[in-house]
Amino acid sequence: MARSIDYGNLMHRAMRKLIHDVLSDVARNGLPGAHHFFITFDTTHDQVELAAWLRDRYPTEMTVVMQHWFEDLDVSEDGFAVTLNFGDSPERMYIPLDAILTFVDPSVEFGLRFETQDQDDEDEDEEDDDDPTPPDAPPPLRDRSKGSDGAEGKSEKGDAEVVRLDAFRK
Repeated sequence: MARSIDYGNLMHRAMRKLIHDVLSDVARNGLPGAHHFFITFDTTHDQVELAAWLRDRYPTEMTVVMQHWFEDLDVSEDGFAVTLNFGDSPERMYIPLDAILTFVDPSVEFGLRFETQDQDDEDEDEEDDDDPTPPDAPPPLRDRSKGSDGAEGKSEKGDAEVVRLDAFRK
């Protein structure tokens, strides 16, 4: 078997390191200016620590907002713990970096989205044999900007625009 560079995993590690560094700075210095975060994570991840009522309410994924009220942000190499307010009920949770699906700072229109291997495997199973896309081509971007709660993918300045790189391929 030929050795190859696993750019996907290298990029995911770099993106998670970026989130770690941003959250570490916020833990030390607080949120600067208008910055705030929408963090969507996989609630089924085995290391997620979440109140039972929240896990029941969000059985697969959950989006939390770190903006006006959060406390005790503690960032480790593998994840972060934070206390957030849910209807005047403070809840402590731990989110591993590996469980993060999206990280968005709408104040500067910055966002990261992590694709999972399961999604990539499903795409391969659904591929048609007549598909002209080469087998080693990267998967197309998925538009997850229209979340069920309507909060994902929108900035304070308006709707986000998804740019598909397929249009630039030859």
